Amino acid sequence: MKKVCVVAGDHAAPEAMWPTVGILEGMGLDIEFSKPLTGIAAVKKYGEGQGLPEEAKKAIDAADVTLYGAGGGITLGTAYLRYVKKCWAHVRPIKYLRGARSPLKKPEGIDWIMIREGLEGLYPGREGDLRELAPVAEKIRDNKLNEPIPVQEKGFFAIKVITEKNSRNIARFACEFARKRKAKGYPGKVTVAAKYNSLRKCDEFFRKNVEEVVGEYPDLKFEQFIVDAFAQTMLLNPYDLDVVVLPNELGDILSDGAAATIGGLGLAPSGVYGDTYAYFEPIHGSAPDIQGKNIINPTATILSAAFMLDYLGFGKEGDRLQRAVEKAYLDGKHLTPDQGGKASTTEFCEAVKGNL
Repeated sequence: MKKVCVVAGDHAAPEAMWPTVGILEGMGLDIEFSKPLTGIAAVKKYGEGQGLPEEAKKAIDAADVTLYGAGGGITLGTAYLRYVKKCWAHVRPIKYLRGARSPLKKPEGIDWIMIREGLEGLYPGREGDLRELAPVAEKIRDNKLNEPIPVQEKGFFAIKVITEKNSRNIARFACEFARKRKAKGYPGKVTVAAKYNSLRKCDEFFRKNVEEVVGEYPDLKFEQFIVDAFAQTMLLNPYDLDVVVLPNELGDILSDGAAATIGGLGLAPSGVYGDTYAYFEPIHGSAPDIQGKNIINPTATILSAAFMLDYLGFGKEGDRLQRAVEKAYLDGKHLTPDQGGKASTTEFCEAVKGNL
């Protein structure tokens, strides 16, 4: 018996999550779901700042994985999952579903994986007032004009940290992922993208570590891009991409752009993996503007659930669920408004359930 903790998310997210859980419950799998009180309902019961109360944390700890709905800053569960449960490898599939509304002329064939390191870079938020750097301003000079930090100016700083350990961990994770994809007929290529031409210490160190780790996998190909050029490749020639690994903030920013190529954030699932735990969530926001309208696109939530099934050892069932979603897009009869349809969230989920 596998245990899944469901965190429904904020605003419109539960409208996608609960029908998704209903689909999973109807698949007859050996899974037990826990559904702790979280988000707005938990705040109403326990008070401000209690979007993820202790009982929810205990439910997460007791589960094998968490299925996490889009957060809007109320639940605040991703911090617990990332930094307490130590989930550090963000995996974001970028796969076009035929029938989806993409802005690209020929989106067919887009099918690659973005992997983002999730523990370091700029995102831990190590920031402060420039004046705090006065004692070391002379030692930390820029690499172009050789000028010290202007601590006399009013402003702030942010520290970007790249370590050998985390860079190599994410690189090895990407290589293992590429190997699994290669066994299914994919190219077996790892691409690294970073701003290593300007950040000659941090991003070059990240790039170098990825290159060295990929070199330990003679069956895999290696490719590198300055992140500017990668952004262009992602839009103009995504068909040659396989597994792409990026530092934290770059992966977060570019994954939204990548999602646009396949039809938008409503189609973009993710899985976030650690050494002993993982959680799965759509990468879109909680959509407060459409809360209560029953029109949020549940595709990303359902595909995240399919991704989760594979992690739990239900690979065939995960593939079935993926195909059921693909068929709903091919049929085109029950698409939500963001995809040019008129169906409700519930109607789309019923169509997927019928396709199973």
